[in-house]
Amino acid sequence: MSASSTPRARISTRAFTLWALGIALVISTAVSIWASSSPDGLEFVAGAFGFDESAAASATSGSPLADYSVVGLDGNWLSVLIVGVVGCAISFALAWGLGKLAKRRA
Repeated sequence: MSASSTPRARISTRAFTLWALGIALVISTAVSIWASSSPDGLEFVAGAFGFDESAAASATSGSPLADYSVVGLDGNWLSVLIVGVVGCAISFALAWGLGKLAKRRA
């Protein structure tokens, strides 16, 4: 009997989703600490061309999670970690909701 003819155990959708969410949380918390210390592409280009001083504050600059920090934990690594987890959770919730909507329509 060849290896290709043996039946494979299928992983449930729920188990896959939980594993994927767990991996995404680990990556987002580990990477967000380093990612937030560098300016994003737009900030870099604005600084390189000298028009970064003319930038106005965004509409979300006063939000509790603005600039990769939590109000009250400014400049703390825990603040960046929390923002990474919240961002991952929001992204997951949006993707899950869109998946539910698409499943209903199909």
